[in-house]
Amino acid sequence: MTASLLGAAAPGFDRPLDVLEACHARIAKQCDTLEKLLAHLPAHGVDAQAQQAARAVLNYFDTAAVHHHDDEERNLFPLLEQANAPGACDLVETLTLEHDEQALLWRRLRAQLQPIEAGTAAVLDGALAARFIAMNRAHLEFENTHVLPLARQVLDAAAIERLGRAMAARRGVSFDPAS
Repeated sequence: MTASLLGAAAPGFDRPLDVLEACHARIAKQCDTLEKLLAHLPAHGVDAQAQQAARAVLNYFDTAAVHHHDDEERNLFPLLEQANAPGACDLVETLTLEHDEQALLWRRLRAQLQPIEAGTAAVLDGALAARFIAMNRAHLEFENTHVLPLARQVLDAAAIERLGRAMAARRGVSFDPAS
């Protein structure tokens, strides 16, 4: 475990499924920020708070969320298929298609958030943002209730370690196995 600056312990890559679950919580938090930004803009325009919120959402979905999808698509999903997890092929196909749709929505939303971050525009398509938020929340809920429990059930210690090592390498950090 790694201690954060706030004192809360974050799971280490020796517990990659917990890292994925923690990432889901952070994605949900960024969706909350985006929702607050939607409500904030009509009343306050593109003030410092709006710029800060747009920056936080942009930073998260441009980096950590991309790593997260790669963790799943390049590492977790193939491990589930190799373990012959029940329904893994259909599950992987569905979730990968959802990731693709999320990426398309993100590109459109990103183009609207960049001028907000820069303080040059206060326009955010509410329907687009709401669709992005709803899709992310439903996707996270499904992964938390179906995918992660399945992975915990079917993946052995060696597969879990391979997943954790790949996730750490993707982020350029060293892998510390549990003692």
